[in-house]
Amino acid sequence: MALTDLSSLDFIRIIRLKHAAELLQEGELRINEICDRVEFQSPSYFAKVFQKQFKVTPMEFAQQNKQRMAYS
Repeated sequence: MALTDLSSLDFIRIIRLKHAAELLQEGELRINEICDRVEFQSPSYFAKVFQKQFKVTPMEFAQQNKQRMAYS
């Protein structure tokens, strides 16, 4: 894609990961359910690409969000 310097697949993957992050912030679904919802076939691959994008695992992201919510 000319505007982002990303391939189409990378761009779509980032959109799916951002949606997963939103679902993790809502805190209503388990990580495996989120993995399915954003259409990643493998939970381990999902965790790997999520960590690459956000610098934390999905579990750490969810825990950090719970801590933030507790302090607000």
